[in-house]
Amino acid sequence: MTKYIGRFAPSPTGPLHLGSLVAALGSYLDARAHDGSWLLRIEDIDPPREMPGARDLILKQLQAHGLKWDGEAIYQSHRLAVYQDHFDQLKHEEKLYACDCPRHRIKKLNGVYDGYCRDRALPFDADAAIRVRQKPENIDWDDLILGAQSFSPTELGGDFIVRRRDGLFSYQLAVALDDSLEGISHVVRGADLLDSTPRQIYLQHLLNKPSPNYGHLPMVMNNLGQKLSKQTHAPALNPDRANESLVLSMRILGLNPPGNMHESPEKEILDWGISHWNVHSVPKKPVEPKFDA
Repeated sequence: MTKYIGRFAPSPTGPLHLGSLVAALGSYLDARAHDGSWLLRIEDIDPPREMPGARDLILKQLQAHGLKWDGEAIYQSHRLAVYQDHFDQLKHEEKLYACDCPRHRIKKLNGVYDGYCRDRALPFDADAAIRVRQKPENIDWDDLILGAQSFSPTELGGDFIVRRRDGLFSYQLAVALDDSLEGISHVVRGADLLDSTPRQIYLQHLLNKPSPNYGHLPMVMNNLGQKLSKQTHAPALNPDRANESLVLSMRILGLNPPGNMHESPEKEILDWGISHWNVHSVPKKPVEPKFDA
């Protein structure tokens, strides 16, 4: 039987908020309930979007909420050579091509790339993004929370980018490789990343890598129906209210902790969550918190 290895993989674009905590807690509880490992990966390969000091702040926020990861934190920025090696493999196998289409052209196509550059044989060192050649077949998987999923190439926006025009590797390529390198068996994360999963599965297949089991947790919404995020000004987690935030996150995840649970130490709250965790009780739709944390 394969050992359960889960992970939480935030990007250091700002401090963690309630939506981040729900994702972290869901993956943590699922891993610990299966007597598995829980790894922490900082996805820091997009410097223009990163906030100074966010990497260290995220570690401190997780520690304040009692969420202890196994081993050392892993940083994507330390793996650029690995991404390059696998990128070169895909290039050698002619599974990639360069594309210099401007954004406004793709916008006119309603965001679904039409493969215009597939046969233009543009040089890879040109001012161009690099796309992967998708086969005309659906990507299917059985989601641990949402059930059977199927995405067509059109639903994925056509041939997607694996290296950006600015030379940075894409989130999709880095994460597909990271999960394989770390032996991740289960990826439990927010449903905002649902359409990233088929792209990552596709890349794993191209690279002859195994794909993890996937489960997508409900997005946490504000009172305007917007996903909690830095862009919607979601407040940072307050370390002085860690217990309340953990209890609220458990309720969002379909658990029903006792009314006075927020008065308990973080470890007791987490132990209760582990012993009562049931992935089948996790809501399948976005959730708006009933009170602030």
